Amino acid sequence: MTTPVLIVDDSLTVRMDLAEAFEAAGFHAVPCASAAEARAFIKRDSVLLIILDVLLPDGDGIELLAELRAAQPQAAILMLTTEAEVKDRIRGLQTGADDYVGKPYDSSYVVTRARELLSARHTSVAPAPQAKVLVIDDSPTFREAIRSVLASAGYDTIMAASGEEGLSVAAIARPVAIIVDGQLPGMDGPTLIRHVRLDPVLRRTPCLLLSGSDERGMELRALDAGADAFVRKGDDADVIVARLQAMMRGAGSGADGGQTGLVGSKRILAVDDSPTYLNEISNALHGEGYDVVLARSGEEALELLAVQPVDCILLDLMMPGLSGTETCQRIKAAPFSRDIPLIMVTAQQEREIMLEALGGGADDYISKSADLDVLKARLRAQLRRKQFEDENRHMREQLMQRDFEAAETRAARELAETRSRLAAELERKNKELEAFSYSVSHDLRAPLRGIDGFSQALLEDYGDQLDAQAQDYLRRIRTNAQRMGTLIDDLLLLSRVTRAELHVTPIDLAPIASEVVAELQRRDPAREVEITIESDQHVLGDRGLLLIVLENLIGNAWKFTSKVDLAEITMGSTIVNGERACFVRDNGAGFDMQYASKMFTPFQRFHTEADYTGTGIGLATVYRIIDRLGGRVWAESTPGHGATFFFTLHHPIRNSLH
Repeated sequence: MTTPVLIVDDSLTVRMDLAEAFEAAGFHAVPCASAAEARAFIKRDSVLLIILDVLLPDGDGIELLAELRAAQPQAAILMLTTEAEVKDRIRGLQTGADDYVGKPYDSSYVVTRARELLSARHTSVAPAPQAKVLVIDDSPTFREAIRSVLASAGYDTIMAASGEEGLSVAAIARPVAIIVDGQLPGMDGPTLIRHVRLDPVLRRTPCLLLSGSDERGMELRALDAGADAFVRKGDDADVIVARLQAMMRGAGSGADGGQTGLVGSKRILAVDDSPTYLNEISNALHGEGYDVVLARSGEEALELLAVQPVDCILLDLMMPGLSGTETCQRIKAAPFSRDIPLIMVTAQQEREIMLEALGGGADDYISKSADLDVLKARLRAQLRRKQFEDENRHMREQLMQRDFEAAETRAARELAETRSRLAAELERKNKELEAFSYSVSHDLRAPLRGIDGFSQALLEDYGDQLDAQAQDYLRRIRTNAQRMGTLIDDLLLLSRVTRAELHVTPIDLAPIASEVVAELQRRDPAREVEITIESDQHVLGDRGLLLIVLENLIGNAWKFTSKVDLAEITMGSTIVNGERACFVRDNGAGFDMQYASKMFTPFQRFHTEADYTGTGIGLATVYRIIDRLGGRVWAESTPGHGATFFFTLHHPIRNSLH
């Protein structure tokens, strides 16, 4: 029996062209000229594939898409649109389209992409017997409702009421997918998904994030956290199941499931405010077999990347609004797009422009005046590099997975009579790791000191023979070498606090805080800061690790109040939900709370280097220390009105607050 394909487009030429291409490929094509015809057909028949135009004479194609997705949840849906309509593409992908093809299209590519979508559907749409889906939600009513719907779809459901419980259950049960509420007590949904993505066993598990909020940008934050799909709780339960199945179809054909070759169509995002140049690039790359997506601004490019992956980006440097450099920096800062090769394109050929482009994170740079064959060659080179990196990463992950599974099997088999041997082995490994860390530290520091030292020697001994630009380059080299040295030190500290042996004793935090403040005042005697340190802050903890915590928290408060006329820093304690919490409060720059969940992740910074220096490691170190001591850490802030960082410890021995 041939596979039915529904082709919905008001253009007779498009319908005939695609119908002929699909019939020749062995499909049964069903052309429809309007939304009404499509609705009538799906009421009486089912299809496995739908080709849908965005613009229809009797309705909005994306509104029809929502109806088709609800009526035919198992069908793969491929949208057609003009390449210029970025907003339509984003709306369609958010509504439930599996993929997009831009007009003008290549019919053979449409058929090939359709085959890929159908192949993924055949291999993953039907759940395997006893396929387990983990649902993490603190509402018993919702858990039971979703359990019933999932059971009717053939899934075995496991339940958890909190993020912490969910991670424990996931590690044991190994579910085929995870549905998690965005708002949970303790660990929230995005944080849980980040933990899943860091786990070598669970990292490929599809994750669907639920939210009861209609806040704009919530979906982008969900995807930024690592979620594969996003559904609002207000949606019908059948929509949640349909999204789950679509998400699992995507997981079945994802890049992590196997290696992908350079042969075949690659999707290129071209970003330029010039329609003429975009058209020229599109025609040239279409001729090479690439699928080209066009965006007319940096803002459009960022919106599109949040919902549709691409293989390479061609980005204009000079654009109104968000510049090419700013767009590049945002792309390279986002987890879902940072590894995409990016080639900066500009009409200007000055050397400083090239340095600006590469300094902003671009992987390559090419002039618009260059021959298009050169651009194509550069593009192929970047795709090859990314392919090799993906293959190597995939091989490393496979080896790590095998090692993990082998170690897990050995541990299960040898656990009774071998605890002491495993402890000795762990200690030996930790010593080897520490020795390796110090070796790497030394090997990295030595060339950095050489770079810094010889640059300084050039400035001191030959500075009068160098022009101002050359001297500026040398100063930049020294600044970056010194910054990298600081980063190495911070990374080593982060590694050590994770492995260091704990020495838990009764401690008063007030004298430690005073030591930290005294050292800050010694380094910066010109600063006038009003410091308040409350007495009687007794806890159980490791003094050395808690010193590092206060050095980072009070040091941050000192740094982010540097531009305040009357700086104030307070270290004290209070009661939060019946639990004693220590805090460090300042009246400095503050930050936007919508990014609070990211702040304890390494390398996450909310301020530019020009405004406030730093490596983005300090708060990650604080988080790991407090976590090791059995507590938790969080922050409250308003931009321009300071910040308060709270932390708890598992065993407070005295509480002077009543």
